[in-house]
Amino acid sequence: MIISFLALSFLFFFSFATIFIMRKFAKKVGLVDKPNARKLHDGAIPLVGGLSICISLLYFLFNNPNILPHTELYAACILILVSVGVLDDKYDISFKLRFAVQAGLSVIMMVVGDIELITIGDVFGTGDVITLGWFGFLVTILAVVGAINAFNMVDGIDGLLGGLSIVTFGGLGIMLYFDGQHNLAYICLVLVVTIVPYILLNLGAFGRKRKVFMGDAGSMLIGFTVIWLLLLSSQNGSKPPLRPVTALWLIAIPLLDMAAIMIRRIKRGDSPFKPDREHLHHIFQRLGLSSTQTLIVISSIASVFAAIGISAEMLNIPEYVMFYAFVACFAVYLLLLSNIWSITAYIRKNFSRN
Repeated sequence: MIISFLALSFLFFFSFATIFIMRKFAKKVGLVDKPNARKLHDGAIPLVGGLSICISLLYFLFNNPNILPHTELYAACILILVSVGVLDDKYDISFKLRFAVQAGLSVIMMVVGDIELITIGDVFGTGDVITLGWFGFLVTILAVVGAINAFNMVDGIDGLLGGLSIVTFGGLGIMLYFDGQHNLAYICLVLVVTIVPYILLNLGAFGRKRKVFMGDAGSMLIGFTVIWLLLLSSQNGSKPPLRPVTALWLIAIPLLDMAAIMIRRIKRGDSPFKPDREHLHHIFQRLGLSSTQTLIVISSIASVFAAIGISAEMLNIPEYVMFYAFVACFAVYLLLLSNIWSITAYIRKNFSRN
């Protein structure tokens, strides 16, 4: 216990030091985020959160090579993803190239590591576990690309990506720990420890001059790691630590936000990948909440979703009940989003009267 605490403490400060070192490097090479019509912040902010997390994680894996199945494969995948993310942060490369790399890595993950979405469980209540067969290959690619970009899309205000990541890794770690999967649970804790220093600097805890952003490198790293761990946890053996449907609740906010936004864009005739300011955090800000208040509200909602999923898993609530409840939540969210302009106008009007 003491050794683990000391190791985690060292990793925390290692991640902290890495951020400060990478900040100077980023400013020298121009790896910074500059304000524009969509990015409303002051000055050029170093995009090094993802780099520092990646370096810290690789350091940990190098010293603990047996803690994960296929550690070398995972390390190689995140190194490639982060490299592509850094290039995107610097040169704004085509989303088609990003997707191609993400899809390619998902194929490598399946072929080399045998990590694949094989079953979705009994989500329709028929009494039979639904196996995907060859179709699982395509679904896994969609799941990997979807998870990566879902976490990328929520990185819109300070602290949000880090906060939602901690909710997901924390919730998953709790379930893995109680299931006896201590190595995987420890990895979740390691991820939380390496992310916290980024959150502190991102929120300006050490002054706005030391502020950093995650960058696409970080959001892709986190999204890929989330889906990697969820697949390991839900597709592992005859009785995995969690059922596939529980994974939906652990990543509810990024998943709901991405799906609803893409549906709205397609209905408008726009590209589903066209950036806009209609994400959940933008909506709360239009309601008059500050960035900090928005962060707290969304992280709290995500925590509630995760708590529901964890509780349902531990209480062995039927999978179809969990699935239909999640679909109902998505339907309500999509309905609210479709009428968000009138809803926000009504709320702002009534608040202004008071």
